[in-house]
Amino acid sequence: MTTKEVLHSGEEKMKKTFESVSREFSEIRTGRASPAIVEGLHVDYYGTPTLLKQLASISVPDAHLIVIQPWDMTAIPEIERAIMKSNLGITPSNDGKLVRLSVPPLSKERRQELAKVVHKMAEEGRVSLRTVRREAKEALEKLEKDKVIAEDDKFRGIDELQKLVDKYIAKVDELLKSKEEEILKF
Repeated sequence: MTTKEVLHSGEEKMKKTFESVSREFSEIRTGRASPAIVEGLHVDYYGTPTLLKQLASISVPDAHLIVIQPWDMTAIPEIERAIMKSNLGITPSNDGKLVRLSVPPLSKERRQELAKVVHKMAEEGRVSLRTVRREAKEALEKLEKDKVIAEDDKFRGIDELQKLVDKYIAKVDELLKSKEEEILKF
């Protein structure tokens, strides 16, 4: 394994971490109905945790309503249960064929609460990025110890690694800033 391979592997893991944070942010509701709010929910479908978007079509007929139409009507109680267990703060209603979620406008307190949740998610993302950095740094140090790379290459690799981490942390911070503005906007 070379310095370049360690850095490439580290960057791939950082990309995945950033995508994960981005996906988590999209699931935070902002007062407007969006399919992303519920798509990632796991529903216990015949004993198997299954993504809601794999069990039903999800549509948004207007800014305050999400309609979930399951392909298997027997899944409706489980879908409702998954929605109630999530931290969405929305109570589902169904007519036997559809599950409707009325998305109320957010109160100021709920907006501030969601802003805290988003901050926590961003911090978890930053911690994951630092973990990737630590693992890659350890790999570089092992390569140097095993005399596969020179000490200078190790230090250059660690510098490159730090630049990558800084880049992805900046991306997470940027995402946090825009999501926070979206949440706190009235």
